[in-house]
Amino acid sequence: MFIVRVGLPTLLFYRVLKTCLRYGILYVMSDLRRKIMILAEQVAAGQGIEVFDIELLGTGKLLLRVMVDKEGGVTLDDCERFSKSFAPMLDVENLIAGPYTLEVSSPGLDRPLRSLDDFERNKGKLARIVTKEKIANQNFLVGRITDVSDGSVRIAVNEREVVIPFEAISRAKLEIEL
Repeated sequence: MFIVRVGLPTLLFYRVLKTCLRYGILYVMSDLRRKIMILAEQVAAGQGIEVFDIELLGTGKLLLRVMVDKEGGVTLDDCERFSKSFAPMLDVENLIAGPYTLEVSSPGLDRPLRSLDDFERNKGKLARIVTKEKIANQNFLVGRITDVSDGSVRIAVNEREVVIPFEAISRAKLEIEL
């Protein structure tokens, strides 16, 4: 027998989750995110950049954060050009009901690595990887990405090669090198 401690924050969380599921709010947000992503990718393709990620944050007045990238990195001018093209299209399509703030930025120097393509694009760079299970007796590794093949990522850690199956990676991001 085990005892689960349930407090007021836990009960409130489940009450909110139950309400969201009942009214389909979570589905609406994911569907909205998908529609915004399609529109953003159309604008980005015409400007030679790609949409790295989209975040919808807040309730009431939403914050729409769009992260764009391109080979060699995006500039402030790239972000401004994208924002000036994307904002009117969002308004015309009327995807977001009510007020919102649009924020366009790059993923940053310590960008997350979420796919094998992300690792491939960043070969030779230093990465911080957290794994679901121990690999080389560790769940946390920092090393230089040396290869990506057969569904695995190979990194150099302290002068030794470590192969990490992509499915074993919980989260990963680039390390900022000074």
